[in-house]
This record gives sequence, C-alpha cells and structure tokens, in this order.
Amino acid sequence: MNNQPNYRSSLAVLITLFFMWGFITCLNDILIPYLKSVFDLMHWQAMLVQFAFFGAYFIGSLIYFIISAVHGDPINRMGYKKGIIAGLFVSASGTALFFPAAQFQSYAFFLSALFILGLGFTLLQIAANPYVAILGSPETASGRLNLAQAFNSFGTFIAPLVGGFLIYEFFGNSPDASSVRYPYLFFSLLFLLIALLIFKSKLPRFENLETIEKGMGALKFPQLWLGIIAIFMYVGAEVSIGSIMTAFLGLPEIAGLTHEEAPVFISLYWGGLMIGRFTGSFALGNLNQRLRYILILLIPVIAFLFIALVFHLRGFDISQLKYYVLPLIICILAFYNGRTKPAFTLMLFALIAVAMLITALITDGLTAMFAVIGIGLFNSIMWSNIFSLSIHGLGKYTSQGSSLLVMAILGGALVPPLQGYAADLHGVHQSFIIPLVCYAYLIFYGWRMNRRRV
Repeated sequence: MNNQPNYRSSLAVLITLFFMWGFITCLNDILIPYLKSVFDLMHWQAMLVQFAFFGAYFIGSLIYFIISAVHGDPINRMGYKKGIIAGLFVSASGTALFFPAAQFQSYAFFLSALFILGLGFTLLQIAANPYVAILGSPETASGRLNLAQAFNSFGTFIAPLVGGFLIYEFFGNSPDASSVRYPYLFFSLLFLLIALLIFKSKLPRFENLETIEKGMGALKFPQLWLGIIAIFMYVGAEVSIGSIMTAFLGLPEIAGLTHEEAPVFISLYWGGLMIGRFTGSFALGNLNQRLRYILILLIPVIAFLFIALVFHLRGFDISQLKYYVLPLIICILAFYNGRTKPAFTLMLFALIAVAMLITALITDGLTAMFAVIGIGLFNSIMWSNIFSLSIHGLGKYTSQGSSLLVMAILGGALVPPLQGYAADLHGVHQSFIIPLVCYAYLIFYGWRMNRRRV
C-alpha cells in the first residue's frame, strides 16, 4: 500500500506559478520597445528596464545571503510555503505599481515598479525550486523540477504573442503609457489569486537543518567562481538578445518588421528554450540509449509542430518557419553528440551560439534573422548545466554556492544596457558582438569543466 501523500493539485498550482514567472519576465521584451517609443528613449536607456528588473535579483540575493549568513536562513525559519506567498505579494505590488506609473507618465516610476517585481521574483527563485522538489518522493524530484521549468519556458514562449496583442492591439497603441495599465493590474490580481491558492493548499512543512557556512568558503572551489561568471554571461547574453530583438527585426536590411509584427518572432526565440528544455530533460537523463535517441528526435519535432499550430491560430504565415528547420536539425544533432555529458554539451551549444552570431554579423536578411532567433534553442540547457556543474562537489558549501549563483543573474541587468550602448554607437546589427563575447566565455567554461570530467 502506498502511503505517499498526493500533492498533484498543489504541484499544479506551483507549475502555474512557474508559468507566470516566465511569462512576466519575457514580457519585458515587449515593454522595452513600447516604453522606448512612448518616452523617446535611446537604446541604452530603454535597456534600463532589464537593469532594474535583473538588478533586483542581485540586490535581493545579496541581502538574503547576508541575513542568512548572520542570522540563519529566513525561509527555513518561516517555511517555504510562507516564503512563496511573501514573494507573490511583493511581485503583486510591483505589477500593481504599473497603474500609477502610467498615470504619472514617469519612466523612473516604471523602473521602480520593475525593481520591486524583481525583488518578488528573487524570493520565488529561492523558495519555489526546492519546494517543488519536496512535493513527492525524492526519486522523482528532478522530473518535477524539469516539468516546472518546461512550463516556465512555455510562459516565455507565449508572452510576446499575448503581450504584444494586449499592449499594441487590444488596449491600443496609444501615444502615452496607458496601454500597460490594465494588463499589469490583471497580473497583480493573478499573483494574489495564486498566493491564495497556495495558502489554501495543504503543503508539507519542510525543515532544512543545514546552515549556511559563514565567510566565503565556497569560493575556494574553482568550478563555483568560474560558474558565477558563466551564469552572469549566460543570463546577460540570453536577456540582451531577447531585449534588442524588436529593434533588430525592424532594421530594413533584416526584415523591416514593425513593433506589432516582431513579437511573433520574439516568441519563437523563447520557444527555442522550451523545445531544448523538454529535449534536454531526456537527452541528459538516465534512459537507455535507444529510447533516448528516439526521444531526442521526436520531442523537438512535436514541440516545433505545436509552435507552428499556435502561430497558425494567431494568423501568422507559417511558411516562414521553414528557415527555422536548419537550427532545429543542428540542435538535434548537438544533443546526439553531447553524449549525456553536461560540460561537453554546454561547450558544444556555446560553440554553435558563437557560430550563429558570427553568421548574423556578416550576413543580413532572413539568414541573419533566423541565425539570431535560433540561438534560443542552444540557450535551453545552459542554466541547468552551468548550475549543476558549479555546485558539483561543494558539500556543506552547496547552499552558499547556490545563493552566490543566483546573484550572478546580475548579468541580465548589466549586459543589455551594454549592448544598447553598442547599438547607439555602432548600430543594432553590429551590437551582437556583445553577446558573442559572453558565449565565448561559456565555451571556455564548458571546456574547463569537461577536462575535469564533470
């Protein structure tokens, strides 16, 4: 008889949270060109949207790390359930502030709202991932986390489609910032509803008796401090590409798309992460070789057909997706050649990302366009691979190392304005040299970890 409690309904609620988490984060890519137009900003000024949002991850994680080191883990004391609810309330406050920001027509107010939203998401990062892991048997924890992360990627995939429709079409492309008031107010109410559902859910009380070591002992491990830089570079490159995508697709020599037309292709960029994460959960797993090879082929194809269906229902000419087939085939072959080795797979995917960026820099038109969009496929496994490689062998310093890695999300705050500044000086097309440098470091990190046979 199985006495294991059934937490399926609770897991479903948390998966909804992961979906919203990804959705709101990716919606920044729509918000950037919108606010740039409303407030007549330069590229680097518009990228302050990401600076405020991802900068909050660094500030929030740093504060949390200091409190944990001095007084003990706050979420461990209050419980993960209360920690998630607290994060949802802070997130709801951030999205609610979009309404007065639009009323006052203040860009600084918008940035403040995004910073508070980022603080809320920091709490959710720290609390939600381990909480999903304990909702069931330890043997299936990794499957639950992969499922939650896959739905997070699904949120990033549809956010540009839904967000673009709400901001540019449903509420009208007004000359002021009023189009964002009601969508973000709705998100605020949704966060509060999820908080209520989690409050009502009967979730287990999780107590972690491990304490975070004082000092900076975790940094004696080279895989960690090199991994901190890798997380910084990865998040910075991924967010920066998505943030400037609208401006890139609008270039006459690329596609000449309007702000209303670009979100479909932005969603394709983020949809690549969804395809890669579903595939990677099997490609890097412990399945027998034959089944693993079959799934590596089938999952990307099924996910691609799903994306094509969504685009068709949205009224998009899916014939253009034929240019996405080549990056998809390259991704499938890369998974086959990764041979279940996280470090080697990371190095291989970073190499392909660099090759695609070089292609984008030296070409134009659809070749350059789909070279950049296709990079999303190769971003897919980078976060999980870097994170697992970085904390490998840390032992009692694992908690400290994990909090330091979360701080490295700061890359999402600093790299986009840097690329925006490069775009102002040398043009949007040539600004992709910035993420190229980031991926070049990831090649080094993957190579270094592969030499350690991790």
